[in-house]
Amino acid sequence: MGLLDGKTGLIFGVANKRSIAWAIAQALSREGMRLAFTYQGERLKDGVDSLANTLPDSLVLPCDVTNDAEIDSVFASVDKELGRLDALLHSVAFAPREDLENDFVNTSREGFKTAHDISAYSLVALTRAALPLFEKSGGGSVCALTYYGAEKAVEGYNLMGVAKASLEACVRYLAANLGPRNVRVNAISAGPVNTLAARGIKGFTSMLHHHAERAPLRRNVELEEIGNAGLFLLSPMSSSITGEIMFVDSGYNIVGL
Repeated sequence: MGLLDGKTGLIFGVANKRSIAWAIAQALSREGMRLAFTYQGERLKDGVDSLANTLPDSLVLPCDVTNDAEIDSVFASVDKELGRLDALLHSVAFAPREDLENDFVNTSREGFKTAHDISAYSLVALTRAALPLFEKSGGGSVCALTYYGAEKAVEGYNLMGVAKASLEACVRYLAANLGPRNVRVNAISAGPVNTLAARGIKGFTSMLHHHAERAPLRRNVELEEIGNAGLFLLSPMSSSITGEIMFVDSGYNIVGL
C-alpha cells in the first residue's frame, strides 16, 4: 500500500527525463498516485508519451497554458478519465532568450508580458480550473517551482527572476484565498540543476560550480531530492503547510558573505 493509493495528480512541465517535474512525478507514482501529464506542442509530445508510458495508467494531454480553452479541455479530460484531482504540479516557465541574455534594463515590453503570462499567471489559471475537481476530492494541493533569483538579483537570471517573484506572490495570495476550501498552495525553490530550461541561462555552468562551493552541504542538489520534496508538499504529510516557499538547495539560501 502506497501513501497516495487512490489519489490522482496532474503534472505540467515535463520536458524530458532530466526535468524537475519528472522527478516529482516519479516520487508521486512510487507512492501510488495515478498521474496525468500535459505537453506544449507536438515537439514535446513523443518525449512526454514515452516517459508517461513507464508509469501505470497514466494520461497524456496537450495544453498551451496561454490558451484558456486548452486549459478547460485538459481539466474536462481529467474529470472524465480520472474522476477527481488531489494534486497539481506547476513546473512551467518561459522568457524570450534575448530578454534573458540582455541587460535587464533592456527587457522588452512584450518579453515582460510573455514571461509573466506563462511563468506566473498560468499558476492562477490552472489552480482556478482545478477547483471543481479539488472539491470532488475534499481539497487539494498545488506545488509550483521557483528559484532563489526571485528573492535576490542573480547574474544571468534577469527577467526570469522577476517572473518568479510574481509566481511566489501568486503562491501566497492563492494560499490565503483558497485555504478555506482546503486547497493548499506551496512552491519549491530548488537549487540549480542541469535541466533543459536551465541551459538557457547565461553562465549556468559557473552557477552550478559556485553553488556547490558555497552551499553548506558543499554540493549541488539532486533531482531525486527535489522529487521527494514535491512528494511531501503534494501529499497529506504536509497537511498544515500552505503559502510557503520551501528551499531545496543544499542550504545555499542561508549563506551571506
